[in-house]
Amino acid sequence: MKKIIPFFLLLGLVSCFETPARECKDFKTGKFKFEHEIDGVVKSTTFTRTENQEIDFYEGKSDTSSIRWINDCEYIIQKINPKNMAEKKAVSIKILSTTKDSYMFEFNVVGSPEKQTGTVTKIND
Repeated sequence: MKKIIPFFLLLGLVSCFETPARECKDFKTGKFKFEHEIDGVVKSTTFTRTENQEIDFYEGKSDTSSIRWINDCEYIIQKINPKNMAEKKAVSIKILSTTKDSYMFEFNVVGSPEKQTGTVTKIND
């Protein structure tokens, strides 16, 4: 009987936590905005994503990448015309949670354990 009480206590604690919403299909295609800080300055990137391609617009330049979806919430992105060795490396992206018009994600260079996070906002369909 003593072992059953801690089990139910643990079950009660676990059931109090909500799993973040992940409606990843809503973000597979469309136009998006990502803001990030570089040396104390907020920079903005906009991009348009189709099922298998993404076109980024950053500081007046555009760049195209291919997308390979692993599942509805994870994909690998790789630049089509890399300009250097760093750009040749694929990046793994995992959507962690979603809201009506944004998603939080983590990303890393494929093979690297170092991960970063960010938030993307959907501009329109």
